[in-house]
Amino acid sequence: MTFHKEGYTSLAICVLFIAVLNAVIDFYLPDAHLLKWIVYILSFLLFVIIVQFFRSPRFAVATDEKMVLCPADGKVVVIEETTETEYLKDKRIQLSVFMSPVNVHVNRNPIAGVVRYFKYNPGKYLVAWHPKSSTENERTTIVIENSAGVAVLFRQIAGALARRIVWYVKEGDKVEQGQQFGFIKFGSRVDVFLPLGSEIKVELGQVVKGGRTILAELPAKAAAKPVPQIATPKQDADDAFEAVAKARPVKNTIKKK
Repeated sequence: MTFHKEGYTSLAICVLFIAVLNAVIDFYLPDAHLLKWIVYILSFLLFVIIVQFFRSPRFAVATDEKMVLCPADGKVVVIEETTETEYLKDKRIQLSVFMSPVNVHVNRNPIAGVVRYFKYNPGKYLVAWHPKSSTENERTTIVIENSAGVAVLFRQIAGALARRIVWYVKEGDKVEQGQQFGFIKFGSRVDVFLPLGSEIKVELGQVVKGGRTILAELPAKAAAKPVPQIATPKQDADDAFEAVAKARPVKNTIKKK
């Protein structure tokens, strides 16, 4: 277990605040023993809260290209089929993990591959479990494509308490599964959008661990996209002829070439 680098400033401010508060009370109220003990206890609790929030556990990540690892600690609050409209623009299986203030807030890559898309979106600070938080709150959107061409989109979403999202990736980066890609401060949510056909390995309400819990097994390969037909000039002329013929039931004087 280590202390995450994103908490250095918060810890310094916390220690400074505790030191100043206790010094002031000791100087101006030297005989208020009960008050001093209350302040000591509250100061200790505040210090513990900051340390536990920014904790960063160390563990070995079991990598598997077919599996999707959970990107964060928390509880599964959404499993549903939906349409992803920002980048993929197709139907996906959405899994959402809610992180409370007591969870580890390190975010990890769910799969290995290349970052094909990244975008930061400023927004609102609705509570993280609000249905519209995925599209209206401050958030980042990241898409990783693995070696089989399967793309997984995931989002860091700020909540009512989480007012800062940190990320460490950009488009074109080659990333490893389970590697840290970001951090969200003080409670929030992470959404993961999986291809249809993925085998879901978790249940609604299940407590999950970032980088350790397997969310799903991906399809063997990317679904083939339909190839649009390109109309030829002859096809266009034939279509126009047929349209005119249907629109004019009277004797047709147009000669089809």
